[in-house]
Amino acid sequence: MSFNSQIQAVAYCRTPYKQKFGIPRQPGLVSAARGFVELAPPFNQIDAVRGLEQYSHLWLLFCFHENLAAGWKTTVRPPRLGGNEKLGVFATRSTFRPNGIGQSVVKLHAVHSHNGKVSLEISGMDLLDGTPIIDIKPYIPFSDSIENAQGGIAQEAPVLANVYFNEQAQIQLEKYQQNPAYPRLAELIEGVLAQDPRPAYKKAKADPKLYQVALYDLDILWIVTDAGIKVIELRASTINQKLASQAHD
Repeated sequence: MSFNSQIQAVAYCRTPYKQKFGIPRQPGLVSAARGFVELAPPFNQIDAVRGLEQYSHLWLLFCFHENLAAGWKTTVRPPRLGGNEKLGVFATRSTFRPNGIGQSVVKLHAVHSHNGKVSLEISGMDLLDGTPIIDIKPYIPFSDSIENAQGGIAQEAPVLANVYFNEQAQIQLEKYQQNPAYPRLAELIEGVLAQDPRPAYKKAKADPKLYQVALYDLDILWIVTDAGIKVIELRASTINQKLASQAHD
């Protein structure tokens, strides 16, 4: 028995996350992350989402588009196990999957239709900006939420790190927060960094490295201290410049 099918994107997700590093490992962990699902032709029709506003949450099926070239792996090293033990790929939510398909639950805030373009305003996503969405389905509480379900190695929510800002970063944060282009910026930064996006093996020893996470068009620079994660600078991001340079090359 064999099966083949071509799948095309029905939409693309616009999010604050401009690089893979720093994206929450599961949906719903950072509620301050706001974005849009923009429907693509020929699905860009208001009739295609008629009635969707009656639901509070959606399932997004999407493609791990930046990992497809790397192929899939039989076993992977989940961060929950410190990056040292292996589990089968189908026992994890690893991005290195045979068909490169992921799924996330997001909160739906509004359905917009303007100048012939249809978009869904969402929050709580764990998706890279530009992620192709291959299907959208309503979340049904009575069937999708299973009481007393067992979560294996991910039964409990992750332990959050303490996040704080030095004086310079606090001044920069206050300036950027006056710009409506950065909604709930402090909450977003704190929510992302509280997950401690570093590789698991880095967390068991001293780590003097300077880290960077791109949110919106900002680079958030931070270090790890005994007190937690300290944000030391917010500045205009170089991520878009790098992507433009790579495309030109």
